[in-house]
Amino acid sequence: MATSIPEASIQQGPKDGGVGIALNADTTRLRAVDGSATLASEGPSHPEFLLPVFDLAEYLSGRADPGASHAQCRALAECLRATGCVVVRDPRTSEADSKRFLDMMERYFGQDVAAKMADVCPELHYQVGATPEGVEVPRCLADAECLAAMAGQPAASRATLPTGADAKWRFFWRLGPRPATTAYAELNADPVVPRGFPEWTEVMDGWGSKMLAAVETAAEMAARGFGLEPDAFTRRMRLGPHLLAPTGADLGVHGERGAVLAGWHYDLNFLSAHGKSRFPGLAVWLQDGRRLPVSIPNGCLLLQAGKQLEWLTSGHVRAGMHEVVCTDATCAAVTRARAEGRPLWRVSSTVFAHVASDEVLAPLGAFAGSPGAAEYPPTPAGLQVQRELEAIQLKAS
Repeated sequence: MATSIPEASIQQGPKDGGVGIALNADTTRLRAVDGSATLASEGPSHPEFLLPVFDLAEYLSGRADPGASHAQCRALAECLRATGCVVVRDPRTSEADSKRFLDMMERYFGQDVAAKMADVCPELHYQVGATPEGVEVPRCLADAECLAAMAGQPAASRATLPTGADAKWRFFWRLGPRPATTAYAELNADPVVPRGFPEWTEVMDGWGSKMLAAVETAAEMAARGFGLEPDAFTRRMRLGPHLLAPTGADLGVHGERGAVLAGWHYDLNFLSAHGKSRFPGLAVWLQDGRRLPVSIPNGCLLLQAGKQLEWLTSGHVRAGMHEVVCTDATCAAVTRARAEGRPLWRVSSTVFAHVASDEVLAPLGAFAGSPGAAEYPPTPAGLQVQRELEAIQLKAS
């Protein structure tokens, strides 16, 4: 049985009208949480919002007091339920790894188009290698339900309506081993290694594996917090088609205010991890509909729930919506970078952690008996991914 989890409330925080996540039942359960992550606002109509930062060091050490460890797991699970996202600090990640990765990806995306097109694999639904800008289409462009949701948003939190395909490149790099046999070979293809980057595999595997490890630890903690078996999520992730998936948007071309680099969407996978970018623009939506421009603290990752986690929890955790749009802060950062002679490519540091393609998605534990479980019928994860790829026009239907 899944443990019943106390409801969360959004309360006034300690800093000039800031908003934080607080648990009604037992505020002491946040003692295992280190500090707070600021999701910075970009305008006077938006207060500063706070999320707790979950420091994974004690949990990873195995030396944490069992009561405190359980409280931290419950708090992390509740933060996912209440907000759709969670901020973690993992001692295995480092700023040096992040910098090396961002530096290399700026050089990669800064190549001419012909060099990058050699790495494009449309026959594999772009699930390895490069995806050119203008290919991935936000599903809201063709999804009436999504468009209606956007129209119903309050003005202060309304997503930017995309008018076409995303103005971003992407590179999908496979992380970890793949299954020897699978019904979804195109989702588990061999990686593409670009020419002219001898350090590519080392850098991508080095940074990507550390981000993925943080996701796996958070997934184990969330399972404990939801009253499931500790490996309820992670065993389903083994041999999954995990991807380090940086995007590259040329702000020298697409840097005008309001330009949509990635239209409003949720991620189709289990959990997504976002590291720091050198240019702002990412915004997330909490479960209560509020839009939060994101500023990730140094040394931290922002994790956001994807559709597969929603499926496994029967909607108890909803897939988090987000977009990347050029804002005033983005434009200011472009001006500074241009003056300093730095590249104008906005590179995201993103990992998509997946349930293995041949695993069946279905609500787990007590979630299977929840009123909305019928909306999440047993479905192979690979089939769910294929359907989502069709919706965003990365796979022909």
